[in-house]
Amino acid sequence: MLDTVEPLGTEEVPVERALGRVLTAPVRAAGDVPRFPNSAMDGFAVTAGPAGRRLRIVGESRAGHPAGETVADGTAVRISTGAAMPAGADGVVPVEEARDDGDHVTVEAPVAPGRHVRLPGEDLRAGAVVLEAGIRLAPAELGVAVSAGAATVTCGRRPRVTVLSTGDELRPPGAELGPGEIHNSNAVALAGLATVAGAEVLGAERVSDAREATRAALSAALERSDVLLLSGGVSVGPHDHVRPALAELGVEERFWGVQLQPGKPTWFGRRDARLVFGLPGNPVSALVTYTLFARPALLALQGGTDDAARGEAELAVPVRRHNREQALRVRLERRDGRLLATPNGPQGSHVLSSMVGADALAMLPPGDGEAPAGFVVPLIAL
Repeated sequence: MLDTVEPLGTEEVPVERALGRVLTAPVRAAGDVPRFPNSAMDGFAVTAGPAGRRLRIVGESRAGHPAGETVADGTAVRISTGAAMPAGADGVVPVEEARDDGDHVTVEAPVAPGRHVRLPGEDLRAGAVVLEAGIRLAPAELGVAVSAGAATVTCGRRPRVTVLSTGDELRPPGAELGPGEIHNSNAVALAGLATVAGAEVLGAERVSDAREATRAALSAALERSDVLLLSGGVSVGPHDHVRPALAELGVEERFWGVQLQPGKPTWFGRRDARLVFGLPGNPVSALVTYTLFARPALLALQGGTDDAARGEAELAVPVRRHNREQALRVRLERRDGRLLATPNGPQGSHVLSSMVGADALAMLPPGDGEAPAGFVVPLIAL
């Protein structure tokens, strides 16, 4: 699937609006950070020397307001954390190690050259790459970009996504339910997941179980979207109209059906550069298959790679195996140096609450009988 994905291109984004975006060009430091020697403590800027000296206070250096005085033997300058070191000073005595007499200060600890002084370039060196292309920009990365002097960053274009949920039984959040009806949780959950992955969600709509309505909704969504996220209607029942409608609209099927529980009827296809994911209608199946298939594609469209943390853990309890690989929703706990994975409640594909509080998907390989407690499983973080 990922071999068919081509990035959508790049755009310059103001750093204030780049949270969650994928960086497609490296960020380099425009200058040293810090730019100037500054104090790591509130105290007094002095020349290096022994304890016991009584020094005359000749000025003050505050953040944004450097002192104009030069420090020499016998003098000191009051200084705040982050303020520029005055000329002549090569160390700082903290307020906790000084006795302030108003016009004079007594240094109660020896001061070595460089003590409590931050030097230029300690954090970032001018011209150095501080953020590599391909990463997703979290708050810390945005802070580093600003420190490096960047006002904008080059990011992958956000994929435009439409979420379509099929089913006559689906009703909007909070609506009164009639016989056989359910609330449309998939639309809200999938739209939220796509947004968190950096996509621009154009809409999350319900489609009735009618062939012409399905075809019309898919046709309109294909015209405006880079990615379609469909839930339900991809199986082979008499009211499953998604696959034939996609075929009529020129969407090429790349695969249908995966050896996975939950998520067997997952479908993937494309029309030109547009990607279409047919996810199962069961809520857990939809969220699991989105995590395993659609999310990596959305990141790839932006020029990034799947950044979900991976690892492994031991099953805390025995788990019955299946003839397909299982994506278990698990809680993680470290006990006696071992990372243990416990199923987060019942694992049925309709039990959406099993996703709440789950830390990871534990990928249990197919097999007979039970996987015993202590069986090692790969993890994909949620």
